[in-house]
Amino acid sequence: MTETPAPARPATLAPGDLIELDITGIAHGGVCVARHDGRVVFVADAIPGERVRARVTEARKKSFARAATVEVLAASPDRRPHIWSEAALERDPDERAGGAEFGHVSLERQRSLKAEVLDDALRRFGGLGDEQIARATDGSGVVVAAAPGDDEAGGLGWRTRVRLHVDSERGQAGPYAARSRRVIPVASLPLANEQIGYIAPLDEPMPGVDTVDLVAPSADDPRMLITAEGERTRAGENQAVRESVGRREFLVRAGGFWQVHREAPRVLFEAVRDAIRGLDERGRFDAGAANLDLYGGAGLLAAAMGEAAGPALKVTSVEADPGATDDAAENLSELVGALAVTARVDRHLADLAAAPGPVRDRLRRATVVLDPPRSGAGGEVCALLGELAPANLVYVACDPVALARDTATLIGLGYELDSLRAFDLFPHTHHLEALAVFVRG
Repeated sequence: MTETPAPARPATLAPGDLIELDITGIAHGGVCVARHDGRVVFVADAIPGERVRARVTEARKKSFARAATVEVLAASPDRRPHIWSEAALERDPDERAGGAEFGHVSLERQRSLKAEVLDDALRRFGGLGDEQIARATDGSGVVVAAAPGDDEAGGLGWRTRVRLHVDSERGQAGPYAARSRRVIPVASLPLANEQIGYIAPLDEPMPGVDTVDLVAPSADDPRMLITAEGERTRAGENQAVRESVGRREFLVRAGGFWQVHREAPRVLFEAVRDAIRGLDERGRFDAGAANLDLYGGAGLLAAAMGEAAGPALKVTSVEADPGATDDAAENLSELVGALAVTARVDRHLADLAAAPGPVRDRLRRATVVLDPPRSGAGGEVCALLGELAPANLVYVACDPVALARDTATLIGLGYELDSLRAFDLFPHTHHLEALAVFVRG
C-alpha cells in the first residue's frame, strides 16, 4: 500500500533572514504578498510583479511572516524614486519613516492597487459577486478617483493635519517608523502642505513633550497643539478654527475631527450631496422624514444633505463628542430643521428603536448618512439600522474591509448596494475613502 506523503511544512524563518521573493499580489494595509516555501509572506516596500530580496521582520506565526524589501532584483515599471528620502529603500528597514508606504509607486498604480483591495474586500468579506459590483459601479468596476490637484502636485502637499511624536531621550520630534513606535528624525514632511512645513519643529528640541499636532485650517492660521508628557489633553485643542468648503465656512475645534486632505471636505461634501440628489430624482428621498447624520462631527455631511434637499430638510446630527456637537449646531444653524445631538450612535439608535409608532414611521422614510470610524459601523449599529429600516443609507467609509463586513450585514438585513464610489484622499499611502449607497426594497 502506497502511503500519501505528508504536506510540506513551511520553511523555518527567523527575523533577520534574507530571502528572495516573487511578489504576487497586494494585501490590505499597504503590504504586498509573496510565498516562501509554502508560507505566506507580507512584504513592505514592494510592488506586485517584482522580484525582491527582503529581510524577515516577524515570523512568530506558522502560517505567515512579515518582511521588508532591501533590494529590488526585478523592478516593476511602476516603481519610482521614493517621494520621501527618510522612507526610501536605501535606508535600513528599521530606520524608515512610516506614513508613506506607497511612496515608491506611481500614482496611477497606487490607485489601481487600492481599487483591487476594495474590490477583493467586497467579494471576500462582503459576499458580493460580479453582477452586484458591476451594477453598483455602472459597469466600470471599482475605480479609485484622484482628488483635484493631486496629479499636478505629484500627490504631495495635501496633508493639513500631521501628528509628530517626540523621542523622550533626545527630545526629537518626528513620525514613527513603519509598524513601530520608534521616532524617526526627518528633515521634511513631503505629504504636508506648505503651512505645516513652516511650523513643523523638525530640528528643534522638544523636551517634556509627548506629541505635537500640526494643524493648518483652510481659512485660519496654522498652529501647534502640544501634549506634555503625562498629560492627556493637548494645549489649544479646543480653540475654534475656520475651515472653508466651497462657499461655506465651518467652525471646528482645532483638535477635533476634520478631513486631512486639503480637498477631502469638498470631495465628500459633493459626493454626499450628489448621492442625496440622485435618490431624490428617483423619488426615494423624503426631506421631511426623520433623516439622520450619524458620527456627524462638525456637521459637514449634514450640511451636504441640506444643500441637496433645501430648507425643508429635517435632520438630526448625532455625535459623541460634545465639542463637535456644539460646532455642528453652529454650522447647521441656517437649517431650521437641523438638530445636533450629543450621544453615542448605538445608544441613540436604541432609543429610536423604542420610540412610538409615528416616530418609527418617519424613520422608515428616512435617509441616514453615516461616517463611522475606521473600524466601521459594526454589527450592533447595523442591526439597529436594520430594525429601524430607513429607506436609504449613505455610508462614508475609510477602511475597505470594515465597509465590506458592514455591507454583508446590511445586505442580510434587507438592503441592496445601490452605488459605490471611491476616492484617493491619501496619496502615497494605502488608505482610501469610499461612498456606498444602500437602498431598502
